[in-house]
Amino acid sequence: MCSVKTLVALGAVVLSLSAHADTGSFGRAATKAEIALWNIDVLPDGRGLPEGSGTVAEGEKLFATHCMACHGPGGEGGFKDRLVGGVGSLNSDHPIKTVGSYWPYATTVYDYIHRAMPYQAPGSLSDSDYYALVAYLLNRNAIVPDNARLDKHSLPAVKMPNRDGFVPEAEFRTIPVRR
Repeated sequence: MCSVKTLVALGAVVLSLSAHADTGSFGRAATKAEIALWNIDVLPDGRGLPEGSGTVAEGEKLFATHCMACHGPGGEGGFKDRLVGGVGSLNSDHPIKTVGSYWPYATTVYDYIHRAMPYQAPGSLSDSDYYALVAYLLNRNAIVPDNARLDKHSLPAVKMPNRDGFVPEAEFRTIPVRR
């Protein structure tokens, strides 16, 4: 049995929907500013990277504060994914997929971390903080030097160890299937 409050709430929803039904629309178009907040994708070539910059040293401090609880000291393993090491292990019987061994582009590391981390508050850090975290992780994987400062110009130039380890989709489709 529905309560009076539930019936009143349902009635308000029906009236709202019927008002929009007359115009053939539901809701409203998003503004350019609202779209810009969600338009944060970064492509492998670096298109979409924001302004800002970050250093390895800054990233080390941020990692200790925002990442170490899940990924362990230095990113070497916690109850979430290991982020460091494993280079050369992908063709072994025990591959270790990390930022350094698996990811083909440094720009997509930035993209993922920016969208999804820290776990409890994704996107809550500044663009420069995310550059710093990527700099730290790349440094821990011996990909960039201790004094590296990453930004939208330097990050796309980083050559990841597994850059050539992925098969482009067009090539994949031409590989015959063996049954």
